Order: sequence, then C-alpha cells, then structure tokens
Amino acid sequence: MKQTIKKFLNLNEMKKNIIFLNLALIIILASCSPRAKVTSSQSLKDTGKLEQALATIEEAVDPNQEKAEKTLSWPRTWEVRGDIYQSIYQSEDNKVKALAEDPLTEAFNSYKKAVELDDQRKFDNSLKVKLTLLTNDLTNQAVQAFNKDDYPKALKSFEQILDIQDIDIIKADNPGAVDTVIIFNAGLAAYNAEDYDKAIKYYKEAAKHGYNGSRTYNLIASAYQLKKDTLGALEALQEGFDRYPEDNNIVTSLIQIYLDMNKTEDAMKYLNLAIQQDPNNPTFHFAQGTLHEKMGNIDNAVDSYEKSISVDKEFFNGYYNLGAVFYNKGVKQIDVANAVPTSNNEQYELELKKADDWFKEALPYMEKCYELKPDDTSTLESLKNLYYRLKDMDNYNKMLEKLGQN
Repeated sequence: MKQTIKKFLNLNEMKKNIIFLNLALIIILASCSPRAKVTSSQSLKDTGKLEQALATIEEAVDPNQEKAEKTLSWPRTWEVRGDIYQSIYQSEDNKVKALAEDPLTEAFNSYKKAVELDDQRKFDNSLKVKLTLLTNDLTNQAVQAFNKDDYPKALKSFEQILDIQDIDIIKADNPGAVDTVIIFNAGLAAYNAEDYDKAIKYYKEAAKHGYNGSRTYNLIASAYQLKKDTLGALEALQEGFDRYPEDNNIVTSLIQIYLDMNKTEDAMKYLNLAIQQDPNNPTFHFAQGTLHEKMGNIDNAVDSYEKSISVDKEFFNGYYNLGAVFYNKGVKQIDVANAVPTSNNEQYELELKKADDWFKEALPYMEKCYELKPDDTSTLESLKNLYYRLKDMDNYNKMLEKLGQN
C-alpha cells in the first residue's frame, strides 16, 4: 500500500514538473519567436490571466517591437487579440473590466483585421464563430446602453452588428438576409441621440423592407421635421400613404403638415380621405370643422362640429367650438346693434335681441363643456360672459366664484 501511494506521489510530482516545463517553454518561446507571443497570450487568456494576456498581445501588435512584421501580418494575432478584449468585456471582475474603455470595439476591429489579413481563408471557421459570439455581446451592450439612455453607445453597437453582418464570411451562410430589427433599432438609437441624418438613413432602410409598417414612415417624417425639413417630411409621408393608404396615422400626419404649411386645400383633401376611412373618428370631423372655419365656411364648420359630437357624445372640443361659433356670432351681432343710429331705438333693440338669440344657442354647448370639464378656465370664462349677457345673475355669480373673481 505504501509503495502504491509513493508511486502516486511520484506521478503527481511528474505532472507538476511537466506543467512547469510547459510554462517555462512558453516563456522561452515568447522571448525567442515573435509569433510565440500570440500563443502565450492565448494560454494566459485561457487560464484567466487577462491582464498579462492583454499586455503580451499588445506587444505582438506593437510596430515598434523587433520583428513585429511577423505578428502584425498574421491573422491569428488579431483573432487572439479580439478574443482577449471580448473576454475583458465578459468578465465580472471590475479590475479586469477597467483594462479597456471599449473592449467590444477593440474586439470588433481586431476580428475585422484578422478577416482582412486571412487571404488563404485558413481562419474562416474560427473567425465566423468569434464574430457570431461578438454579435451577441454587442446586442446585449446596445440594449443595456439604450436602457441607460446612452443612445450614442447603443447606436455604435448596433452599427457594428450591421458591419459584422456585411462581412463576407458571415454573409456567405445567408446572402439574402436583412436584419430589419437591428436596422430599425439603429434608427431608433440615432433618433434618440438626435443624429437625425442617421435616423432617417436607417428608418428608410427598415421601411424599404416593410418593417413596422406605417409607423416607420411617421418616424422618418418626425426626424425630418426635427431637422426643420418640412418638404422631406412631406415626401416621406406621401410615400408612406402610397404604401399604406388605409392607415389613419399617415393621413393624420399629412393633414397636420399641410395645416402647418397653411395649405388648407391639401389638408382638406386628406381629411376627406381620413373621414371616408374612419367616419366614426370625432377628431377628423373636428379638424374638418376648424378648416372650414378658417376658410370662412361657418355653416360647413357647424355641420362638421355637429358630426364630431354625434359620433362621440362626450367630445369636449366639438361642443366647445360649436359654443364658440354661436357666441362669436352673438358678439358680431352686438356690433351690428351698436351701429344702429341712437335715434332708432326700436331697430337697436331688435338687433340686440338677435345677439341674445345667438348667445342662447351657444349656452347649452358651453354648459355641456362645463359638465365634461368643470374646471376648464376657458369654459368658465365663456359661461360667465354668456350668463351676464343673458342676465342670469345667479349663474354669473357662480362662475365668478369658480374663477375666484368674486
């Protein structure tokens, strides 16, 4: 039994000696052969010695080092360098993480360099695996950056993923593939980073492949508008409308832009289309009413406002604008009464009664507004004036109290 234990101990000692000799050999080779530095870096990385691995591989890519041309032009050098930087990113040790400010960018640039140098395609398989794993890390980094509102970093990571997908050895497996999710997310990150040119570029690419439907065209238009390029926004929306004519969001955005440009006829054209597509949308009828009113077509405006409240019995804006139309007619009628010669009191009273008739017509709409939004200041002011005109002093005083004016 003692002999067996002794034999086991001897074997264990031999293994230790072999490991020691191997490490010594690596160190000797590293000092003798430039490419041995790369092998040494890989071994150090594999044993978790990332700080030493990094220092060694950086020597291998330092052009000032003796015989550096042998490692600088070797694809394997850059592959190992990429692997080390990727491991730094993956480490949970803060000391290791501090070794590089942007390890995934260093890994990305290293793998790309390896691909460029690999003329004989000896490292295709291993590089393909490394680039695929790097894509996963870049995706995680992009999502984390986006969630922390670090949009420039998220954009950079998404763009690096797109660059990887464009590398020949990656494209070869699926040449027609288009990652619309990453393209759209790059646009979203650029938009939030206020890089509107890039946002438009990526959104347009996503839209070309039909990603996210009409919403993408609205985002393109929004980016153009933030660049103060109204014509670009209009062009994007018109293209979106051609592809998605049934989508109310596109139509609504077109209407708004035409309204902003004071092109009421174009706005009306798209409003009519919107109403045809969605006749039960009170907002469309209301917008049509405001356009009619702007063009001086008061009767048509009243019809549109009435349609807005017929499809939505609690549509505040419709009630308010109807009340305002009739109230304004009453105010204009007072001007007519005041223009009557003082000698013609009978005519004056007749014209003044017409004004009161308009105020009476406005009253139920404003009271409905008060019912829907009892604290709306504009409604309270309008009701105060109406009650005063109609000599309803109890309600007039009530409005004064609500407004804090008594």
